[in-house]
Amino acid sequence: MQKKLLLAVLALCYTPFAFAQVSGTEGQKEATIEESSFTFTEAQLGEDDDMSQNVTIISSNNNIYANEVGYLFSPVRFRYRAFNQRFNDVYINGVQMNDMESGQFRYSLVGGLNQQTKGVEFALPFENNNFSMTGMAGSNNYNFRPANMATGQRLTLTGANRNYLVRGMYTYNSGLNEKGWAYSANITYRWANEGYVEGTFYNSLSYFLGVEKLLGDQHEHAISFVTWGNPTERASQGASTDEMYWLANNNQYNPYWGWQDGKKRNSRVVHDFSPTALLTWDWKIDDNTRLTTSLLGRYSIYKSTKLNYNDSDNPQPDYWKLLPSSYYDVWDETDIRNRTDQNLEDWNTSYKYMTASKRNRQIDWDKLYYANRQVNEQGADAMYYLQAKHNDNLNIAFSTALHKQLTKNSIWNIGLQAATNKGMHYQTMEDLLGANNFHNLNTYAIGTYAPNSDEVQYDMNNPNAVVREGDRFGYDFNILVNKATAWTNYAHNFGKIHLNAAAKIGGVTMQRDGKMRNGMAPENSYGKSGTAKFLDGGVKIGATMNLGHGHTVLLGAGYEKRAPLPSTAFVSPEINNDFVVNLDNESVLSSEVGYQYQNARIHLNINGYYSQLSDVTEYQNFYFDDINSFSYVSLSGIKKAYYGVEVGMKYKITSSLDFMALGTISEAKNTNNANVWYMKSTSGTFNDANGGKPETVYNKNMREAGTPLTAASVGLSYHASGWFIDVNCNYYDRIYLSYSPSYRYGSTLQGRQEVNGDVYDNEGNILESALAQAEGKGGFMVDASIGRTIRMKHGNLSINLSITNLLNNTKLCTGGYEQSRSDYTASGNVRAYKFSLNPKKYYAYGTNGMINLAYKF
Repeated sequence: MQKKLLLAVLALCYTPFAFAQVSGTEGQKEATIEESSFTFTEAQLGEDDDMSQNVTIISSNNNIYANEVGYLFSPVRFRYRAFNQRFNDVYINGVQMNDMESGQFRYSLVGGLNQQTKGVEFALPFENNNFSMTGMAGSNNYNFRPANMATGQRLTLTGANRNYLVRGMYTYNSGLNEKGWAYSANITYRWANEGYVEGTFYNSLSYFLGVEKLLGDQHEHAISFVTWGNPTERASQGASTDEMYWLANNNQYNPYWGWQDGKKRNSRVVHDFSPTALLTWDWKIDDNTRLTTSLLGRYSIYKSTKLNYNDSDNPQPDYWKLLPSSYYDVWDETDIRNRTDQNLEDWNTSYKYMTASKRNRQIDWDKLYYANRQVNEQGADAMYYLQAKHNDNLNIAFSTALHKQLTKNSIWNIGLQAATNKGMHYQTMEDLLGANNFHNLNTYAIGTYAPNSDEVQYDMNNPNAVVREGDRFGYDFNILVNKATAWTNYAHNFGKIHLNAAAKIGGVTMQRDGKMRNGMAPENSYGKSGTAKFLDGGVKIGATMNLGHGHTVLLGAGYEKRAPLPSTAFVSPEINNDFVVNLDNESVLSSEVGYQYQNARIHLNINGYYSQLSDVTEYQNFYFDDINSFSYVSLSGIKKAYYGVEVGMKYKITSSLDFMALGTISEAKNTNNANVWYMKSTSGTFNDANGGKPETVYNKNMREAGTPLTAASVGLSYHASGWFIDVNCNYYDRIYLSYSPSYRYGSTLQGRQEVNGDVYDNEGNILESALAQAEGKGGFMVDASIGRTIRMKHGNLSINLSITNLLNNTKLCTGGYEQSRSDYTASGNVRAYKFSLNPKKYYAYGTNGMINLAYKF
């Protein structure tokens, strides 16, 4: 199917020859690339929690590297300076849109609204803006005012072989009429019965409606109201090990789907809808003074399903016990115990089974239904079921900002942001898969505690509750967050020197409100916790010096105290109200030095940067072998450093042909060993190896994961007579995978030493190899695009074809994670299967394309 679609897409690129009249349009190339870029971001990179690394889209007309890198490197989920996406602040009409719990902005919030998101103001870390103190990874402010959108109608049709196959979009913008009214509307539909990855599908409808009215004798007031949403249903792709990709002979193997009654069914389906309304008042007080005030309301509904099991075998088709290497140690020739003739025979049996049929490598839904029907006859609980994790949010935000042009050379901005957020986190029974019974009990704890004890109850207020489809079970809690920030910035031109300074101060409160009385914490799980309060703020200064003859130098420095994220502030939010021990503000130091040279032919940027974070807190939860329990893990006291060099250059070979080169060599790593607390789901107690003190996790030098720390690109761009053609060769390297904390606990290292003897040297120092972080393979990727604009009798027609990974490099890793399991059993026996050598990975899509036809009239 994909090959046929690709051939059709290639054939369509010749359609411009059917038109006789041609017109060159300024900015057409930029607009088309923007549309392609956004398609990468929302469809491939930013929507899927299972592929959680987000692209940070940045741009600046004055910086070639920043202007191009977000689009060029998006297929590998590149993040600007490897920063977490929470350091990129995103605003709409001056209201900050980053999630108040995680700090991240999910681009699915504005998915399908390509035309509405074209009007945006970008600010790099040490550039000034009129809506905030710029974030450490830059800030973006989208303009959603109907009167500011390009007047006219636009019809867009898109074909692709990515997450969705077809897209249709219609946009209408009236512009201001004589009575001072402006209207705007958009509707977009994106669909795929099956996307690029087998077993996935995509179904999304986006809408946007807006109205604006000018008021006052001099039209000094403007009131706008807009509302938008993007209800989406999509099936996910899961990461797997190289062994499984080898068995499937496909680096896009997806373990999340299988057949049921002859039809494909995916176990990880996401439902995502965030209807939003935004009211904005712009008041032009005089020619030099403007006040902008906005009020936003948003209700986000996010649900993700997951296949789970109870007192039975793991139903995942790539579960480690099913793989050949779980029977025979393929890594260690000295492992006599796991390299017997019987082991080898079992390896061959597993290999033959896995490679005999695709059905054997996918979920067997019919088998799960059959097993549940058997336990129905015994009156027992479901062995297999589909659960749904919900992360809903009710968010109300307010912003006001005064913009004042003090003199011809100076400008001053001051503003206030205030917001409240109710995050609702709970789990429901999505599908009992043919079973009749299920109870709200902590099956992990049964064995440690008696089946009829209070400790195994997820909700002591409703003991032994029967769970039906749609019912809540397991956990149910709210996170309540309030935040207010006052900010200001000032910029002044002193001849050839431009100076800007910014500052902010604010406060954050956070609280947990439990809806179930968990048996592991009966006095500390139901109802509201205490309230944690933090004062945060920071300052930034930047200077640009024009040295003459095209030479410019940039200097910048900043320091912030950032409140900890509510998503990481609680030790085990699914169980109790406890905050992380010694929870404190993050300290953030950032700096940059840059050089720019520009003349009629060349535009060159070189930037070096250094940023340092301390008192960082992170949170994970996973099954931990060494304690034979699910664990809730908090890492605290982390220090991080980000530094590197960025280079961007564009050289005009002729008036219509440009050569471009850009690249970065960066570092992004932990600089100390952190403290770790983890709670056991089997007992509700914390790790107590150090007498009630936190344990040390040896995570120093662990790199930021899921983004290339080395990346480079060279390309040619031709644009003349309405045509543009771009070809880029990109290189990516040093792609680290998310590290496993449990593999590096002090107690785990001691256990590994006792079993394998490969952790410490003769002097008792930890060997570097014992802590080495897993990496993914880098490599080259060639991308190309061709487009043309044609002037019609009524309006313009633009056609764009973009092809990514033209050489079909499917061995390029785009991210993944180490498995949080041990290479030995709880009793100390060495396993044949090596979790430490089998991280789960994602690989880049092979050759994929998108053709876009847009008619503007």
